Formats: sequence, structure tokens, C-alpha cells
Amino acid sequence: MIDSLRTNAPLIEVEGLTKSFPAADGTIFNVLDAIDLTINEGEVVALLGRSGSGKSTLLRTIAGLIAPTTGEVRYRGRPLNGANPGAAMVFQSFALMPWLTVQQNVELGLRAAGLPNDECRDRALAAIDSIGLDGFETAYPRELSGGMKQRVGFARAFVLSPDLLLMDEPFSALDVLTSENLRNELATVWAQPSFPTKSICIVTHNIEEAVLLADRVLVLGTNPGRIKTEVPISLPRPRDRHSLSFEAVVNELYASLTGRGEAEPAPTDVIATPTTNPLPDASVGGLAGLVEILHAHNGSADLPALAADLLFEIDDLLPLIDAGTMLGFLSVTGTQAHLTPLGVEWTTADIQRSKEIFASQAMARAPLVGTIVRALGRSVDGALSDDFFRDLLRRSYSRSRLEKQLDLAIDWGRYSELFDYDSISGELAITSSDLPDPKERKGNAATPT
Repeated sequence: MIDSLRTNAPLIEVEGLTKSFPAADGTIFNVLDAIDLTINEGEVVALLGRSGSGKSTLLRTIAGLIAPTTGEVRYRGRPLNGANPGAAMVFQSFALMPWLTVQQNVELGLRAAGLPNDECRDRALAAIDSIGLDGFETAYPRELSGGMKQRVGFARAFVLSPDLLLMDEPFSALDVLTSENLRNELATVWAQPSFPTKSICIVTHNIEEAVLLADRVLVLGTNPGRIKTEVPISLPRPRDRHSLSFEAVVNELYASLTGRGEAEPAPTDVIATPTTNPLPDASVGGLAGLVEILHAHNGSADLPALAADLLFEIDDLLPLIDAGTMLGFLSVTGTQAHLTPLGVEWTTADIQRSKEIFASQAMARAPLVGTIVRALGRSVDGALSDDFFRDLLRRSYSRSRLEKQLDLAIDWGRYSELFDYDSISGELAITSSDLPDPKERKGNAATPT
């Protein structure tokens, strides 16, 4: 039961927050837009979203580690102008100092606060004992397993007795059994009156993790990150992941993440461009594997069940789903994925026919692939430097996302034999069979006189 000292008073208020970063070419890359949220005492809030949704950036603005571009973050009613004095963070990467012992790592925040040596020692030893590492006080991080390192990260946060514990995918770097164990331990200690913090905000891409831990789940969309759905979790603790009510919440969140609920018809009046419709982060081979699995399941599968069977996380599965729907091979309703007749034909056709199907769909429905093919077709010799396409994309994407988009387009285009790519020269060229006749290039410039 939550400690009666934990009230429902707001700890954190985020109002009208946006966050932008300068791209390498001097343009602006928008990460977060129009974020409004409140974190109250006595609750666990999960920020759930795909990679690129800005959830970690949002967590860091709440921590006061980065400032919003516009809008405001308030802690107990006061605007933040630096590090949040009531928050402590647990990171995915453990973030331990390798030259310090376990005890010294845990004492870091206390010593930075100027507390006496004896108090630093006593509080650190108590925190180490509370997370089950008694006896490892003098060990160095290199001597610890991943789970033990993350326990040190928890102790370092708990020892400060913060109002708000911020956790950035704290279990994602651990093996399945270790992460499950630590997840359950966190849920157990949170329910104890002696838990040294009033609220928790956790970033995750694992839906079941969010449902196991959170009282509310905020689902972030992408490009830029916005809160698209808030789902309250009213299930009693401890939560049974095998119960029908648990599965129902998981399914609701899956539907929100896929963005294809029955109440969300796709817009028909928007012209798709390489900017508005970026390529999903999915290789042709990965997409082919997913389509084959669905075909083996009689053309239909429940996404939560499929992810569990394949040991996929949501960030692994959803880009493949997005690629399949973009190309018309899949349709998604709620949490159900279905192969379309074209998807069945693609996965059962011979190699050449499957390439032809993919080429036709990529040209029609993958804007960047179509843009590349049309540009090559309008060049003098059917070839262009990859830098040409970088220049076209650089105002819309950060450098890393630009390179990823170009890599994906090249993968899709080469598979479907729409164009070739020479990685040494950086030249893209229409495949030889598709090159225009010399007499037809650039008007009649090549016509003999």
C-alpha cells in the first residue's frame, strides 16, 4: 500500500514544452512538440513510445538536464532553471564510475551535497544493503554482473531520498531473467511505506513493463514527439500478466502504438513525400521474414502474442509492421495484423516475381524510393551521386536519420532491381535494363547528326 504521506499533490508540471536541436547542416530538428503533463505524488508514470519519439529527451527535461526550447517545467510549482533538486535518475547504461568502488559510487551524490563523511558512509551502506549487495561495498564495477551494476544505480538514486525517481529504460541492457527479477523487486519496494521516493517516472518501449509498473501510461507519437494517448492502469498490485484484464490493457497500448485503431482512419488529402512518409527502419529481409511468419499463421496474428513468441521488443516489431503496411502487404486493425492478397502473392511468388511486386509497391507507396528512381530517370546517363539525395533530405532530417533513410532506400531499391549502388563512388544508377535509350536522353542531345 502506498505510504499515506504520499499525497496527490503535483510534483512535476510540464506545460507547452517543445524541444528542438540544430541539425548538422544548420537547420532545426524538432524532437518534442506541445507536451503537457503532470506527475503527482504517489504514482508511477510510464512514458511509452518507439525509438525517436523523444521520451528520453522528455525525461531529461524533467530532470533539468536539458532546457526546453519553449514551454516550462515546474517542480513543486517553481520553474526549473537547472538540475531538478527533487529528482534522481537511473540510466540504461548504469553510468558507474569504473575507478570507484560500489560504496564510493553510491556516495557520489551525498558527497556532492556536502554531507559529512560519516553520514555519507552510513546512508550508502544502508542503501547498498537495501538492494541486496551487502558484502560488495569494496567491489569495483568490473567485478559485477549487469544486474548488480544496475542495483548500484538504484542504490545511488535511493540514497538521495528524492521526491521523484526518473528511470530511463533501466532494464533494457539486462538479460530477460535479470530484468524480470529487478522489475518485480522494484514493484515490491514501491509498495512499501519505507520506499524513499514519492513518485516514479519510467521511460520504456516494453509494453508489459509499463503495465506491470505504472499507474498511468503516456504513449508518445513520433516526428516530433507528442503525447497521443493516456491510459490509466487501475489493476490491483501485484499484477498478474496472465490475467485477461492485464492482456486487455496490453492490447490497448499495442493498438495505440501501431496507430491503426479502427477509430483512426488514414488521411486521404495529404500528399506523401519523403519527409511526411519516411521509410520504416526495416530491411527487406526482416520484412520478408515477418510476412512468411504471418503466412504460416494462416495470414493473421495477434501482435502481442506474436511479439512474445518471437521474443521481440516493441521497437523491433513495429518498424516491420510499418513497412508491411506502407507497401500494402499487411493491414492492421487494433492489435491484429493480417496479410493482404498482395502480401500472400509476394511471399509465395518465385524470386523474380517477388522482386517485381516489391518494385511496383515501392515506387507507388515508398516516397523516397520513388523520388530516387524518378530523379535517376531524368539524369543524362541514369546515374546520380548519393550526395544529391543527401542535399534533398538534409533540411528534413538530422544527419544520422538522413543516412538511415538513404541506407534503407538503397536496400529496398537494390533488392527490387530498381537501381544499383556503388558504395565506393557513391553513385546510384538505374539498372542497365532500365536505362533510357541514348537517343531519348536529354531531348535529342545524343541524336547523330
